Amino acid sequence: MRFRGRNVKAARPARETLLIVGSFHPGVRNPRMNRLGRLVGALSALVLASLVSASTGCGSSRSAYDDERNGASSGNGNGKNGNGSLGANDNVDSGEPAGGGGGCEKMDIVFVIDNSGSMGEEQENLATNFPKFVSVLDSTTTSSGTPLDYRVAVTTTGKSYRVMLPFGFSDEEKGDDGAFRNNCGGSQRWLEKAEAATSFPCRAKVGTSGPSEEMPLECMKLALNDRIADGTNAGFLRDDALLAVVFLTDEDDCSFSATTLDEGFGDLCEDNASAEKPESYVTFLDDLKHDRGRWATAVIAGKTDCQSSFGNAAEAKRLGQFVTETGKNAVFSSICDGDLSKSLEQAIAKFGEACKSFPTNVK
Repeated sequence: MRFRGRNVKAARPARETLLIVGSFHPGVRNPRMNRLGRLVGALSALVLASLVSASTGCGSSRSAYDDERNGASSGNGNGKNGNGSLGANDNVDSGEPAGGGGGCEKMDIVFVIDNSGSMGEEQENLATNFPKFVSVLDSTTTSSGTPLDYRVAVTTTGKSYRVMLPFGFSDEEKGDDGAFRNNCGGSQRWLEKAEAATSFPCRAKVGTSGPSEEMPLECMKLALNDRIADGTNAGFLRDDALLAVVFLTDEDDCSFSATTLDEGFGDLCEDNASAEKPESYVTFLDDLKHDRGRWATAVIAGKTDCQSSFGNAAEAKRLGQFVTETGKNAVFSSICDGDLSKSLEQAIAKFGEACKSFPTNVK
């Protein structure tokens, strides 16, 4: 049985505490080992209870199980400054629109941030570098000469689901399900231009107690479809704005639309034949914005299995497929650079290119 491991750099909630039978390496987080440990513990308790019953001739009605529920573009790395930091005076949307587009006047930006147990340092680094990201947006002028009108929202990679385990046991996870975070005293579920620089660093720290299985693509879809429909995120999307989505994770995508998943003795995310296809999310965004040129994406994840000062990251093959399928409006940056300034620089450069060629005559 194969388990993915992640380096733990932040305190984890009780439900993510490792209960492991056999050898293990301290400091390595195996999300599915948690479920396996509880299952093994449950089975051991059941066997013990049976032995006690047989030896005494009487049984107990008390349960022996205690459920603890709880690319096309890979990025060239060359931003305007070329030094790995974002420049406040870089106008990423200067010049005439490319590709026959009219150019965008507005940008709706969504960050989908991994909130599993290994992401504390990455969230801190994102918060530190985001003001530089905003300074580029603030200095950007559109093709008509007006300042870019942008807004920013944050959700996580966490989706609620129940995992069915062998012998009738199950485990439940609870996620944000695409709801935009409205923490840090905000008046609404997204940040307008005037408040982004001061409030985003707080919102970016989404915590490390999210579900073990990261589902960034599905949570993006939930945020922009289901949570719009039920009113949670209603009002965020603007028809005449470029939609820009940033994914930040140290694991590959493991997106399932179902809410009950059967893991059995396997590995839910390694044995992912029944997972949603990455290209289906490209189709979703095409339909949502009515044209491939009206949205862009930046993936910050593991291009390979890698290590950095942040810890370990797994190769994000499915997210790579998503980037490849998207084409010229996508960039894939490595989370293992050890500093997100370069990745954010590549993201804002890609969004600037997409904004310049934004088609305005699409209905």
